[in-house]
Amino acid sequence: MRKISDGFFTGFTWLSGLGAILIVILLIGFLLLHGTKSITPALFFGETPWLAAITGQSPVFDGIWPALVGTSLLVLLSSIIAIPVGIASGIYLAEYASRRQQAFLGLMVDFLSGTPSIVMGLFGFAMILLARRTLVPKAQPSLFLAAFCIALLILPYLIRTTQAAIEGIPEQLRLLGPGIGFSKWQNIRHVLLPVASRGIFSGIILAIGRASEDTAVILLTGVVAHAGIPRNLWDKFEALPFRFYYLAAEHRNASELEQGFGTALVLLFITGLLFLAAFLLQRRAEKRWQIR
Repeated sequence: MRKISDGFFTGFTWLSGLGAILIVILLIGFLLLHGTKSITPALFFGETPWLAAITGQSPVFDGIWPALVGTSLLVLLSSIIAIPVGIASGIYLAEYASRRQQAFLGLMVDFLSGTPSIVMGLFGFAMILLARRTLVPKAQPSLFLAAFCIALLILPYLIRTTQAAIEGIPEQLRLLGPGIGFSKWQNIRHVLLPVASRGIFSGIILAIGRASEDTAVILLTGVVAHAGIPRNLWDKFEALPFRFYYLAAEHRNASELEQGFGTALVLLFITGLLFLAAFLLQRRAEKRWQIR
């Protein structure tokens, strides 16, 4: 009976994994089938010459180049805000916090991770209203506000993965640093973080993926159709997820719908590049720590 149940669960596990892979293949195939035709320079720059669009000499009104730039800036800025705070918080929960602090702060982190993205967008919009009534009467939705709200949204991924990666280190490795005279911080820096780097970078990859695809937050915090390339952090911007949503919801002909599928392909490609960059950075960090 036990062998039958083990075989059943093993087969179910394999089927689940293969099913997930099949769904991804079907999704990518569907996007390739409907969006490949629109992957042309016109999709990115419209009727604007590509050199003038890239250098900012001429605006792009009918291409996704401003949305591509806006998404890149949004992911970069939110990562700069969230990654140091998330990793530091995970280290604190794993190594410094008492059990009571772990229980309370862990509950707050879980509560934040369960917050719907639209609620986070409403929080950012409420911050604008508060700023207008108090310190900054001319406050408005902007790239920085959207990045800040996205950073709050991805923060729990970074905290929990860092905490889990450090807490999962075997006890014999934990005692390696103190055994050769390291202080607590030296042990964390030179022993625990290199060993836990794979788990930490996994959290970074998940966070980058979430930051690049979210739409609900930026709808209320600064994204605007045809806003162009943002001139500074306090300007409005365009983003690929919103561009895809806009084209899918309000397309006027089949050509615009194909542009929407092409935009989805570009977003998928950009996300893949970000994942690849994070993976290569992980490998480089592991080799560097191994040499040390």
